[in-house]
Amino acid sequence: MAINMDKRERSAIFRQRLQDAMDRAGLNKSSLSEAIGVDRSTISQLLSDTHARLPNAQVIGECAHTLGVSADWLLGLSARPERANDLLDVALSMPEAARSSADEQLFAWHQEATGYKIRHVPATLPDFLKTPDVLRWEYQQHLGKTPDQAIGAMEESLSWLRSRHTDYEIAMPLHELESFAAGTGYYAGLSKQIRKEQVASWIENYDHLYPSLRIFQFDAHQVFSAPLTVFGPLMAMIYLGRHYIVFRDSTRVQAMTNHFDWLIRESSVDARDFIASLDALDIR
Repeated sequence: MAINMDKRERSAIFRQRLQDAMDRAGLNKSSLSEAIGVDRSTISQLLSDTHARLPNAQVIGECAHTLGVSADWLLGLSARPERANDLLDVALSMPEAARSSADEQLFAWHQEATGYKIRHVPATLPDFLKTPDVLRWEYQQHLGKTPDQAIGAMEESLSWLRSRHTDYEIAMPLHELESFAAGTGYYAGLSKQIRKEQVASWIENYDHLYPSLRIFQFDAHQVFSAPLTVFGPLMAMIYLGRHYIVFRDSTRVQAMTNHFDWLIRESSVDARDFIASLDALDIR
């Protein structure tokens, strides 16, 4: 919005926006004047196109508060009517990562981004590419999600991905697959047979989904990333465990997109070589 403008132009903007805000709030001149503690004639003069008049700061502030808009917007200093704290709520939120009944919120975000490229750094290995046996092992003692719910979520997500309406890129550290193959760390206790079947399933699914699905691997000794997902230009999310940190403002979404693209550039294993890297795994 223009900061330097003629008083008459700013007055006209104020008059129009005040009337619009009153209409949306369902207030007339009498009810607004009563709410902000001024005479009805004061509101009439502010709305009259025969007066190039702006009220004092007190009246502007009271009008903005009563009508649920920002004073900057009323004065033509902003294109957004939301107040600063409301804008922050839209741009940044921390919904709970309930991990229950198939993670409806997470799947809804994926559906919202259909048609855009989705970029993903998983916390472990991507859930939607895990076999039912791996999910049963993983979620048998989970506090918020049963194995059947996890399997249902995997099948729904994989079916959505197979629709091929969306490009999906994944970047994950080399040590994740190495740990899985060796049955160490997070994967300690997972049988060799289940792990072998999982690798075979990855090869089959990846061969079918590539190039809509592309998986890159980076060396965590050289680069690092927290678990995150970028849903096209719409939003970006960092996974904390109990909560997601969700950004919808374009500046932060672009910053996280740039971060992911940097991971891709620094990858040790290109997406074209992912199956070869699976074939080379030593399942122990």
